[in-house]
Amino acid sequence: MTDLMRYAAALAGAGEKKGLPPVERWDPPYCGDIDLLIRRDGLWVHEGTPIGRAPLVRLFSTVLKKEGERYFLVTPVEKLGIKVEDAPFLAVLMREDESGRLVFTTNVGDEVAAGPDHPLEFRESARPGEWTPYIHVRGDLWALAARPVFYDLVARGETRDIDGVAQFGVASGDEFFSFGLAADIFGEDE
Repeated sequence: MTDLMRYAAALAGAGEKKGLPPVERWDPPYCGDIDLLIRRDGLWVHEGTPIGRAPLVRLFSTVLKKEGERYFLVTPVEKLGIKVEDAPFLAVLMREDESGRLVFTTNVGDEVAAGPDHPLEFRESARPGEWTPYIHVRGDLWALAARPVFYDLVARGETRDIDGVAQFGVASGDEFFSFGLAADIFGEDE
């Protein structure tokens, strides 16, 4: 049995039945790294092989924690380092709820509504002038918006005057999340 499978068995045996485990309160000793990578496309890969069992990926996602720039899987008694290419989650669906908030569903089944507790950020990508949307999920964990979600955000986008400056962005309930200056996005004539 691999270390990862032993870890999964320990998690399943000690798992919380309701809600997410309180990983933010756990500070176990560091026990080393395991060969687990979360790719930019949301695929979880162990020792070079994709993890094909969605319930196992979901289980691991519930005990994921970020400290500084590093990611860990944690239990109350151990902490194992893993690698993450970009963000640990991928926002694969977006819908508008009855109050006009944008609700995002991640590849591991989390749902979050963009707002003060779950901001939507636009970060410059590796290519200058290109921006990538991320939604805050929990702790210091974010979800990268999948390309179809990005296109949906752009389609919902609007220009608003914020402190005398035209900003292009998207509304979620009473919040407005700016992609950036409308002049930068559409050119100086906008």
